[in-house]
Amino acid sequence: MTTRRIVTELHRAPEPVPGEPAISTSPETGDAVKTTTCYMCACRCGIKVHLKDGRVRYIEGNRDHPVNKGVLCAKGSAGIMTQVSPARLKKPLLRVGERGKGEFREIEWEEALRIATMWLSEIRAEDPRKLAFFTGRDQSQALTGWWAAQFGTPNYAAHGGFCSVNMAAAGLYTIGGSFWEFGEPDWERTRYLMMFGVAEDHDSNPIKLGLGHLKGRPADNRAKFVSVNPVRTGYSAIADEWIGLKPGTDGLFVLALIHELLKADKIDLDFLVRYTNAPWLVIDAPGTEEHGLIARDAEGNPLCFGVFRQQCVSALIPDVAPQLIGEVTLPDGRKATTVFELMVRRYLDPKYAPEAVALQIGIDVATIKRIAAELAHAAFEQAIEVKTEWTDWAGRKHDRFVGRPVSMHAMRGISAHSNGFDTCRAIHLLQMLLGSIDCPGGFRYKPPFPRAIPMPQLPTDATGPLQPLKGPPLGFPLGPEHLLVDAAGKAKRIDKAFSWEAPLSSHGLMHMVIHNAWAGDPYPIDTLFLYMANMAWNSAMNTSGTMAKLADKDPATGEYKIPHFIYVDAYYSETVAYADLVLPDTTYLERWDCISLLDRPICDADGAADAIRQPVLQPDRDVRPFQDVLLDLGARLGLPNMTNADGTAKYPGGLKDYLIHHQRRPGVGMLAGWRGNGEESGKGAPNPNQLDRYIENGCHWRAEIPDNAKFFRHANRDYFDWAIGLGLKDLRDQIVLQIYSEPLRRFQRAGEGFGAKLPPEADRARLRERFDPLPDWHPPFGEEVDDKIYPLHAITQRPMHMYHSWGSQNAWLRQIQAENALFMHRGTGEKLGLADGDWVWIESPHSRVKAPVKLMEGVNPDTVWTWNAIGKRAGAWNLAPNAPEARKGFLLNHVISELLPPREDGYRYANADPVTGQAAWYDLKVRLVKCAPEEAGTTAPAFPALRPPLQRPPERLQYGARFRRGRNPR
Repeated sequence: MTTRRIVTELHRAPEPVPGEPAISTSPETGDAVKTTTCYMCACRCGIKVHLKDGRVRYIEGNRDHPVNKGVLCAKGSAGIMTQVSPARLKKPLLRVGERGKGEFREIEWEEALRIATMWLSEIRAEDPRKLAFFTGRDQSQALTGWWAAQFGTPNYAAHGGFCSVNMAAAGLYTIGGSFWEFGEPDWERTRYLMMFGVAEDHDSNPIKLGLGHLKGRPADNRAKFVSVNPVRTGYSAIADEWIGLKPGTDGLFVLALIHELLKADKIDLDFLVRYTNAPWLVIDAPGTEEHGLIARDAEGNPLCFGVFRQQCVSALIPDVAPQLIGEVTLPDGRKATTVFELMVRRYLDPKYAPEAVALQIGIDVATIKRIAAELAHAAFEQAIEVKTEWTDWAGRKHDRFVGRPVSMHAMRGISAHSNGFDTCRAIHLLQMLLGSIDCPGGFRYKPPFPRAIPMPQLPTDATGPLQPLKGPPLGFPLGPEHLLVDAAGKAKRIDKAFSWEAPLSSHGLMHMVIHNAWAGDPYPIDTLFLYMANMAWNSAMNTSGTMAKLADKDPATGEYKIPHFIYVDAYYSETVAYADLVLPDTTYLERWDCISLLDRPICDADGAADAIRQPVLQPDRDVRPFQDVLLDLGARLGLPNMTNADGTAKYPGGLKDYLIHHQRRPGVGMLAGWRGNGEESGKGAPNPNQLDRYIENGCHWRAEIPDNAKFFRHANRDYFDWAIGLGLKDLRDQIVLQIYSEPLRRFQRAGEGFGAKLPPEADRARLRERFDPLPDWHPPFGEEVDDKIYPLHAITQRPMHMYHSWGSQNAWLRQIQAENALFMHRGTGEKLGLADGDWVWIESPHSRVKAPVKLMEGVNPDTVWTWNAIGKRAGAWNLAPNAPEARKGFLLNHVISELLPPREDGYRYANADPVTGQAAWYDLKVRLVKCAPEEAGTTAPAFPALRPPLQRPPERLQYGARFRRGRNPR
């Protein structure tokens, strides 16, 4: 990036106006300033909090922070209102009425912890699987996953299963990294940027900074920005070209681009040979158990055919000249074909030609061909060089990095479809063909990525009563042998992750936990333990059904089907009313926390980084940081690694102690900066003064990657050495990018009836069809409904001023938006006889919701959309029962089923990608029915108003008045 420029102009202060308050041109913003990390979205920007009289006066961006460099959005600035929100919980709560009524009594912390310990200790002594522990949009997954493993339950995951797992799994199984916040475009050097399905998601401020840099370049270094999204809002609105295709067809669009590049011979063969498995040989022996697997030598190395040696050799030998086209005879006499040839055969098929796909995706043939030509031009005619000496994985010296300056980025618009896994793989394949992975101008990894392919971490099953797991609860299966299923093929996890229904569900299936626990499928649980996951509202599909299941009782016993429900939140969300025990959390300004390299780090492509949150305020309520509570519960339960030999707590100071002293392996802890004697980075003994050093440095740490290690990090020895020194990597082995995925082929083979571990007959067709080792495109499951009855796609977008429920209860942000409409193409609306402001029923095969219509041009004609998480249940978040969010706001969640239509035997799969279990939020198809006049004016469905046991907020917001007293005298 270029150095930031700050332009200032001096102005004379205006003359006083008689009778008017004097204007202070240099007001005091506070009596103290503390740095910390924002929590108003997942961007995790650095902030400076100005305090006055022990209250927050002002929040600004930290210009020295590596994420935002001083930039702060509306959400971050409005953190003041989240801190003083009238929805903040005050004390632990114990349910005294029926679930869903919100009837509680306040209790002391000791009683709350005693109750939780009693429930959890009984589970752990009988069957740890009876605890389902799932967390929401939190940055402490390294801690919560570790806690679950010590408890002994495999039933743990965070929100990634309904948010990002398609993106993460597809990337990690293909290129050893992924989009989301784990990689970024080379903003400084790219000449062509394509964004797929990116709205105001994670990494929003770095994206804004990057796009600003892109747009501000001089004319001789311009880059084209193309946004692929059914809706033209946010980033798409400033793109040089908007591709408004039909939802769920991005993968078909990408494969058409690949078809055109292959047909024109515009691919980077050198990159494919050096860095991918394109030359690897695939066994061609139909009807046998090894058909479609990679041919390997006696040591397990993949084989290729060396053209100089004229024989099969290890594909991992440096300087081998492999054959790319043609059939090969293996040493054992079987035939084999290269991955490259299989790929070319697949994508040169006329069914991927622009002429064949244009109508399906809603983009004309000429545009598809032109975009393919522009990509080729940018990659091969505008190639760039960075003249820096570097050493590759084999020890070969190079005097420069050659870059293909095409960058790509993708997010939820891709991930939230039932074909999202393959779509993301297709995008990565397009990048590989162009040679634009981790090169100058291309997509660039952020540390600690890239990782080994496949990741050497497998999911772990329960061991037994009072026993921890032998590994982490989540992982990356390499084949059927790593699934968590019993001998009959039945899932061993409550969410059915790592089962035949979702084999590569590396983030779990959080959206299915409540349904499965209620149904006792695959088994009953005892306690549901949720942290900051609003599963009774905007984090759930089938919202009304989810609420009903939380409150449902067994008619035979009169007991709740989910016996115990512990919920942790800082605010009175819709889910609080259904909990048996509520443990109130602090706000992000009142606790210690870390953004760790072991979790979801804040690195950039040029450096590794992590950060902390420090308590800049002390709570004025009887609340405790959840991380402290979790460690306290662990000590009370006697969990391994949370207690000393004498039974005392290992981390008596809570998370602060844990951050300093906990080590995952010798020398590697939660924070990488200032370890050991205070001068060591990445690895080193615990440093008791570590947090002080972070605070002195603005609550963050960063290590710049050496220039010779910044590119081709999947095959760069200089990077390997640097990463090993920081504890990010253990070996110097090359990471070979995977065009052809052998783990997927192993599951497909099981669907064909081969292997030691076979799926139930009813699951085999899905495995055969959807576990293709080469990326393919399948229509989203939502397309299976009758187009004539439900002709419109329905999706959501995230507004830049809101982030899920966190923002839409914020007093300042509510002034920007407190209600939402259903947006649709003007031409489509006029055909249906609809005008701005008309009210309609939005009907799906599952249910219906009522909302007003707003017509616009910047949307695909077959698509309707709205902003997400605006609608609220009346009374929730301590908003007035007649608040606009409850009367004029709505959620599409109400009309999305968590289950697909029943198959022939009546069984219903999750509404999810069949590979990863990613919730298919955007597969929704709907029809619109104009409301009768008497139905207009209020959104539906509506539920009885909640009555939080909290003080009603003032009708007039005057937060800043106390700071102005005594100032500006007349």
